[in-house]
Amino acid sequence: MSLTINATALYVLADYSTLCLNLVRKKRFKGIAMPLLLSDLPPEVLFQILIIVPPATIPILQQVCRKFNSLSQPLLWRYHCQTQFTYWSPEHDINAKYAQSTAAVDWKQLFRTRHLADRAISHELEGILASQTGRIERAQRILTHGYDAKDTLLRHLSVGDDAEDVLARRYYSDAVLGGVHRTRAIEEWVKLGEGQPVSLERALAAFDQFVLHERKGDFEEISARLDNVAESIRLQHADISEASPQKKAETIAAYLLSQKLTGVEADSQYHNLQNSFIGLALQSNERAALPLISVAIFCAVSKRLGLHAEPCGFPFHIYAIVIAPEGQGVDGRPLQDGSAGQQLYFDPFRSNQMVPKSDLEAQLKAMGIASIEHEAHLSVASTADMVRRTARNIVTAIQSTRHIHGASTSAETVFPESDGALYSALWALLILAEEGAPRSAGARYLPYMLDNVEKQFSMDASLIEKFAIPLFEGSHQQDQLSNTIRVMRRGDLMPKTVKPRDPESSQSVQFRVGQVFRHRRYNYQGVITGWDVECAAGETWMSQMGVDRLSRGRHQSFYHVLVEDKSVRYVAEENIDDALLHVGTSLMSLAGRHFKRWDETSKRFISNIRDEYPDD
Repeated sequence: MSLTINATALYVLADYSTLCLNLVRKKRFKGIAMPLLLSDLPPEVLFQILIIVPPATIPILQQVCRKFNSLSQPLLWRYHCQTQFTYWSPEHDINAKYAQSTAAVDWKQLFRTRHLADRAISHELEGILASQTGRIERAQRILTHGYDAKDTLLRHLSVGDDAEDVLARRYYSDAVLGGVHRTRAIEEWVKLGEGQPVSLERALAAFDQFVLHERKGDFEEISARLDNVAESIRLQHADISEASPQKKAETIAAYLLSQKLTGVEADSQYHNLQNSFIGLALQSNERAALPLISVAIFCAVSKRLGLHAEPCGFPFHIYAIVIAPEGQGVDGRPLQDGSAGQQLYFDPFRSNQMVPKSDLEAQLKAMGIASIEHEAHLSVASTADMVRRTARNIVTAIQSTRHIHGASTSAETVFPESDGALYSALWALLILAEEGAPRSAGARYLPYMLDNVEKQFSMDASLIEKFAIPLFEGSHQQDQLSNTIRVMRRGDLMPKTVKPRDPESSQSVQFRVGQVFRHRRYNYQGVITGWDVECAAGETWMSQMGVDRLSRGRHQSFYHVLVEDKSVRYVAEENIDDALLHVGTSLMSLAGRHFKRWDETSKRFISNIRDEYPDD
């Protein structure tokens, strides 16, 4: 089969326009221009066409013109794998494949696998957007694709502002993407808990995965950032490989401080929540690394530059131990007796100078710690202990924020990922019990964990089943977790009760789903997500909340509302003031849970829960 194309189209398709136009001029018969066929084009032009067109159309073109089949197929499909997909699940071992010869890999099949996964993931996401029923199961099916799902979810997450369901698509793409990130993080901590080797940088980078969203900062990107830091030091100090362990440590610590990669800007910012995340510290333009994170960055960069450095288990403030090679002193000279390498202590959080061991021992003594216990605090700390300490630092930071700004103020006002941060700490403490404690020792964190799952992370039900429940095998906590997840799944599969606007509700329910309001008494901003003709809460709740003391009592409409602080409340109609001119950014970011988009004309959110409230 032949296909005619004109010269103008070819001019647009590739940089080979001059060649193509020359071919057009040559294909003339008795002064009459003849149609240019695809089969007339040289292979390099045909290859450029296959590079430009959407990959899904390539098989069609190959049917139209058999000459396309003579091109280098592995090279073409390798190109499309490399340009169409950024993130790959570990089982693909994609970097090893890229390092092989092109012909050694079935690139077409690999592209087909990813293309089919992309379609399947998009299909499940469309189902999540279309109905409130079955969202947990659909999210779980997306998670089975592992990190292959990230490219697809990011594409949906970056949908334009003019999309018909922009808020819902962004919200649920982000929610499922969070599950993809958290799965990878929890897997690292599970390995660590089972005694498998996990590097300190990777174990700490797991916390970043809980607050990542669409930003850069996954495991590979954090590792690449550390690689770049090490390479920058190597370029500035060409002789660093020949330097003594002490000189290397001083050079590395000085560079990290000069680039604002260690330490914090001011004492007043010490407890800022972001200071506990290694990925955020590496991306920040300001110093944003607690001592533990500063030491972790120092150790990771040192390793890349041939220096052995580890964190030590000092109380309250982490120091780094620099360990010279066996039989070598910290000055680089050989030890006379050939004994183990000497050690030095550094505080990369504050300076690039060594800290005398005697100073640390004096601090321990001042803390009331017996001399016999000093060595334990001055020895290399386990990676698991560093993870636990980071988790506690996160909890402390959240508590500190609430203390400074008031108990009713969420840490969201200071750091927009506080829910994810707290959730990460709970998972870490749940999985990594203290040294010598049974795996189930984290049971005391379960109530907080389940509260977070039910309110903020309902699509993580499968993560609870896979990673948390096995920790409590044979205990009553296992039954508690199993029952909670079973109830969540049952509720997720249950169709919503349809509440149309019948004559009674149309007359008595003044406001509609999607309307934004400010509470007359407490002044918070919220959006209506549902309604009852009159108060449908139990007698106990009505008594506690003083419903009968309201001017209109219990026999007025009550509204289910989503509040800007992420809470869900039940509000009497008399407390709703809809004279609102501006919707806050916090509420706008949350609205996708129930709504498609904001309509500027009507000044309300467009409902995405019409399976429950069809007339709103």
